[in-house]
Amino acid sequence: MKLLALDTSSLACSVALQIDDEILDRHEEQAREHTRLLVPMIQAVLGEGEITLPELDAIVLGNGPGSFIGMRIAASVAQGLAFGGGLRIVPVSSLLAVAAQVMAVDGATHVAVCQDAHMNEVYLGLYERDEDGLPVVLGAERLHGQGEIGELANHPGRFTAAGSGWQRYPALLEANKSTIAAKSTVLLPSARFLLPSGRALLECGAAVEPQDLVPAYLRQTVAQRPAPTGP
Repeated sequence: MKLLALDTSSLACSVALQIDDEILDRHEEQAREHTRLLVPMIQAVLGEGEITLPELDAIVLGNGPGSFIGMRIAASVAQGLAFGGGLRIVPVSSLLAVAAQVMAVDGATHVAVCQDAHMNEVYLGLYERDEDGLPVVLGAERLHGQGEIGELANHPGRFTAAGSGWQRYPALLEANKSTIAAKSTVLLPSARFLLPSGRALLECGAAVEPQDLVPAYLRQTVAQRPAPTGP
């Protein structure tokens, strides 16, 4: 399987190329530099792998939720590459990529990912590791305030907290600290950890034509009042 993965939904600009069992990647964390970094990083991994776009099986896209501008950058580049190479796109949650890394590196079985959504809210995703070691979302990803997360309270000691949202909003961590099993150091999505789920989704027929890609914004507009702080 030959897959190119990319994610710019956060501070991180991340690219990974899988050629069978080999993975080549680039990952940089620089604010407002995605437009400058992304295409050269893609060119670098393709060159290192000595592979051209038409030889790929698909493009795996970290499809958010996350930064509106960052998501549009990756989506636009992915669509351009897919059109040029005659490829389809496999959208994968950027929150799920964080959970996948925590499961792979820390051995967690349940992960609660929170990323900053601004307006006193986070993008929340709850995941369980399946029998293949891949994260499966428990309920829909959603926006959440800084109060108690009901699923964590209902299953105390099960979930590992990951993602930058826990740092951005200390009140969220305080409201849930008694029910969190551990706190991971994984903060941002890495394209490398999009690949296993991307491959599984591709094999299940979940790839889309580039013109049919729909970014997972969750919040459809920023022109709304911020959510109140606290529970």
